Amino acid sequence: MTTETLLIELGTEELPPKALQTLAKTFFAQIKEQLEKAELSFSDIQWFATPRRLAVSVSDLTHCQADKIVEKRGPAVNVAFDTDGKPSKAAQGWARSNGISVEQAERLVTSKGEWLLYKAQQQGKTVAQLIPTMVNNALAKLPIPKPMRWGSSRTQFIRPVHTLTLLYGSEVIDGESLGVSASNLVTGHRFHSHGLVAIKHADDYQQTLKDAYVIADFNERKALIRQQIADTAKEINADALVDEDLLEEVTGLVEWPVALVGSFDEAFLQVPAEPLIYSMKDHQKYFPVFSKNGELLNKFIFISNIESKDVNQVIFGNEKVIRPRLADAEFFFKTDKKQSLESRLKSLESVIFQKQLGTLAEKSQRIANLSKAIAGQLNVNTEHAYRAGLLSKTDLMTDMVLEFPQVQGTMGKYYALNDGEHNDVANALEEQYRPRYAGDKLPEGYIGCAVAISDKIDTLVGIFGINQAPKGDKDPFALRRAAIGLIRIIIEKELNLDIAELIEQGILAYGEVLTNDNTKVDVIDFVMGRFKAYYQEQNIATDVIQAVLVKKPTAPLDFEQRIKAVTYFKKLPESSALAAANKRVGNILAKFDGELLTKFDNSLATEIAEQQLSQIFTEITAKITPLQAAKDYQAVLSELATLKAPIDNFFDHVMVMSDDQAVKINRLTLLNQIRNSFYDIADISVLQ
Repeated sequence: MTTETLLIELGTEELPPKALQTLAKTFFAQIKEQLEKAELSFSDIQWFATPRRLAVSVSDLTHCQADKIVEKRGPAVNVAFDTDGKPSKAAQGWARSNGISVEQAERLVTSKGEWLLYKAQQQGKTVAQLIPTMVNNALAKLPIPKPMRWGSSRTQFIRPVHTLTLLYGSEVIDGESLGVSASNLVTGHRFHSHGLVAIKHADDYQQTLKDAYVIADFNERKALIRQQIADTAKEINADALVDEDLLEEVTGLVEWPVALVGSFDEAFLQVPAEPLIYSMKDHQKYFPVFSKNGELLNKFIFISNIESKDVNQVIFGNEKVIRPRLADAEFFFKTDKKQSLESRLKSLESVIFQKQLGTLAEKSQRIANLSKAIAGQLNVNTEHAYRAGLLSKTDLMTDMVLEFPQVQGTMGKYYALNDGEHNDVANALEEQYRPRYAGDKLPEGYIGCAVAISDKIDTLVGIFGINQAPKGDKDPFALRRAAIGLIRIIIEKELNLDIAELIEQGILAYGEVLTNDNTKVDVIDFVMGRFKAYYQEQNIATDVIQAVLVKKPTAPLDFEQRIKAVTYFKKLPESSALAAANKRVGNILAKFDGELLTKFDNSLATEIAEQQLSQIFTEITAKITPLQAAKDYQAVLSELATLKAPIDNFFDHVMVMSDDQAVKINRLTLLNQIRNSFYDIADISVLQ
């Protein structure tokens, strides 16, 4: 069967750069799905995206669908005809819908009966017949939150559409989308190419566009920009800060990337680096550069969309644009320093944290009190913790943070040092929001840990306390992130803190404000749910996590020690048999409706196997009691693993459910004591 390359391209005005990949990949996925559903075979399919186009190329696409036999079953014969053998209305209607008479229908005989049957050979449709509809279906399913209209047309799309290219090999497919008829013409670069460019064959797409100064392949363009930045940074003996999100956004802004270097007045380096970096990245889409010592330089790399004959003009223009941005940052910094953070406490009274939970001033006071309590548990300076908590939100009232919200906390540190606050207090102000995202670094100092934990606890308790728990993917207060951050800080910083106790303190701090009587339970359950996600990211087996979750240990460090112990235990050769035995014991005890003894009575032990098991368990109990107290769970499980042989022997030779009630209860007591020794750490019966 004939095959050719199919090219689909929609040429538009500049598309939103942050949405470009999503649009292109969705368009690609929709086309691919429809081709597969239509049973059109192909060897490869690829997507392309630039600021002015979305495209898909399909290699070795078959010319048409294969012919196939279509069968449509009609009514059962006993329903299709009346007692006189005349066709019923149901049969006539079915036949008419298929373009035949009842007499022309075939019969389908099965073990369940006989039906009327229509069989016809359906001729496969060609690519030319199918593709226009597929393109329109795909475009209709693109994620476009705010479509727009242009000209006098009522057609809507994310941006005005200028061209539609539908090529199968060298043949133009007749079709129309969004008011534009298909052709073999595409737009080249807005400045380097003039007029429309003809694509002679679908295979020539990328090269034809490159000749017109357009790199159609998004990933190729992204890799080229990354390399240009690296090469340009090397030329100036510097290292560039290449943020992946910014790199992708810039890739969505240009079709013919050219890396250039600009500079700004060194005096601006007196301003902290963070706002300068955000100004360059967020406002101008520039890549900041640093010296080999890690210090911000008064240079930046930017990606131009033209290959200018006079690059100095391009550089001058970009330097001119960034200068007032940096001047704003300099002005904010100088102005903010004139007022201390402490003097801004009063202004927090006018800012609402949440209308039912009060102001930021009240939140700061709660954070301060809880930070002081946590610092006491960690044996670090409680006054520094209190001070850091009290000042934690004051930098939100500075001009710099109002202009650059991303530097909240960071600017708090700079302003605190300017005010003469202790280094631990200043550092805690910066560290309070950590970790901001998955993989982000944690607070380094204990004071920072105390404030970060307090802030997260206060938010969790407050929002759950007014019955506004996250629903579905809606989490406006980022409670999931707060819970994961809480877990990470306590575990990875090895802090001996109990979340249940912290939650109780958080609830007390709110006084009569909270309306949810189950706040403590709800918050604990929510945080427990985050443990699963935390450990799954570390590739810990789900059954291991579940075994520990059954116990609900609310001290994260204790949870971690149990996870490690059960992970170790699961690898032991005895683990599967002991897990099965624990499950068996659990099932037996679940059916027992009586009262067990406080301890095993050796005088009632009539079988050697139960006597041996009791003796060995008594010896092991003596060993594991101090280990359990020391929370050396791995050592406890190692000792308990030696019970495999005596337990197996017990079940092989002892009838647990003896006719003698006293003997039965005694044996159940022994099994329950053994099971509880495991259960004190985790429910190993759930291990697979």
